[in-house]
Amino acid sequence: MSRPDTQARHWWQIPLVLGLLGVITVGGGAIASVTENDTPVETAADPTLAASVGSLETTAAPDGAAPATTAPSTTSTTTTTVPLPPSDQRTLEQLEVIGGDIAPKSVVHSGDGYFIANNMMYRHTMTLYDRDMNLVATIPDTVDLGQFGFDYEGEFQGAPVEAAFTSDGAYAYVSNYQMYGPGFGNPGDDSCAKGDWDQSFLYRVDVAQAEIDQVIQVGAVPKFVAVTPDDTTVLVTNWCSYDLSVIDTDSGEETRRIDIGRFPRGIAVTQDGSKAYIAVMGSTDIAVVSLDDYSVSWINGVGGSPRHVVLSPDDAHLYVTLNRDGRIAKVDTATGQVVAAVATGAAPRSMTIAEDGRALYVVNYNDDTVSKVTTADMVEVQEIAVGHHPIGITFDANESNVWVANYGGSINVLADR
Repeated sequence: MSRPDTQARHWWQIPLVLGLLGVITVGGGAIASVTENDTPVETAADPTLAASVGSLETTAAPDGAAPATTAPSTTSTTTTTVPLPPSDQRTLEQLEVIGGDIAPKSVVHSGDGYFIANNMMYRHTMTLYDRDMNLVATIPDTVDLGQFGFDYEGEFQGAPVEAAFTSDGAYAYVSNYQMYGPGFGNPGDDSCAKGDWDQSFLYRVDVAQAEIDQVIQVGAVPKFVAVTPDDTTVLVTNWCSYDLSVIDTDSGEETRRIDIGRFPRGIAVTQDGSKAYIAVMGSTDIAVVSLDDYSVSWINGVGGSPRHVVLSPDDAHLYVTLNRDGRIAKVDTATGQVVAAVATGAAPRSMTIAEDGRALYVVNYNDDTVSKVTTADMVEVQEIAVGHHPIGITFDANESNVWVANYGGSINVLADR
């Protein structure tokens, strides 16, 4: 595990770095076009990274904090922070491009200033950053399963996909697409039929220590992860098991599996923790799981290949990315009806929502862009270029920054001011 003190990448340092090094290099190769683009292949160098950096050389980055006024005094200082306008009145701007030895499938904010990027089997790492965009730690995905109570000998590698934090930001639960090592020869893939695939594992990462401190067995090809608001339960969608793992956080064990259907993916949990909405990507439907009795009901016909879901702050509406249709649907959770939809770019994958619920930020995988959509009228008000194959996205409400994970080997940080 590497834990450098700082690796700052400030916009004003970039011209100097480019002048000294001549080029920025990140991983090499090409990503195959598959349903979820997770099948083990080499990742591509991000062709937009140098261009994005170049644009930052001539464009002043916005301030990292809102303007402040200070009362003149020789003994005390009073600072007043000017609030930002509502999110649907703000504009996205390029703030920073983070490179390095990464191939991030996702990036997730802890809620208190840390961000974890999950680099799949391409790098076998998780990278941890602080709010100043410094690399805090690189965490290998290698574990000794025997030391965690499983009947395996030796060390094994994972393939980190997605993450979810506990409410205090102390722990991150990370899914692994598959495991690498003796006994793991039938892992499943992006186009799997339901079958007897290898079971994989969920890691718990202690953020303060930057290390894996718990390993939990789940289903085949686990994808999305969600933690309930009371931190008692972790939910994991298992792509090739066609089901949902339910994990008790006190015991650190899976307590049940719930059949969902072909290719379950995104999860959104209500504020009161009573239900979870599951995007079933191999369908046009959303599963609604009661977290009281674990019964399943359905919202049918939302659109083609629903992948990611987020809830409005009041749980009144569910927003769904439709990967096949290239659209975002708005669903009334009381009626289960689609009340509006908007086209964004090609292959919208993940999205996140602003702190006030008035704007969505959506990655368009095949267009190398992020769309901003206003939720009241479901209108795309902005589309901004990012790195190659944007796939993951998260929002930092404290700074009003949007972090974008690009599969090609970079992270864009956008300021929404």
